[in-house]
Amino acid sequence: MIDAAELIDNAFLRQFELKADDELAIIEYSLQDRKIFLTKLIIPDTVNTEDFTEDFLKLVMENIQERNISVVPTSPPIAKFIRKNRRYKRMLPVGIRI
Repeated sequence: MIDAAELIDNAFLRQFELKADDELAIIEYSLQDRKIFLTKLIIPDTVNTEDFTEDFLKLVMENIQERNISVVPTSPPIAKFIRKNRRYKRMLPVGIRI
């Protein structure tokens, strides 16, 4: 399990970062109004497992949820994660369905 303290929101580069095995797992985003568009998911090959990816996405979603911001997943793997984990669907803006 990944520790939430390890997650970094690099606002300058507009990405969430998580160090894993001396490499960086990244979710790029764009913030507009009260919406965050999750645009790209980059997971290093050394830790590219379904469990790691799911834990990383859960950490990012919890971080966004604490800020009370709507989520618009434009990356197919992130959209698939939200479809699979229904509790995050309520974070989608009105009118957005995946």
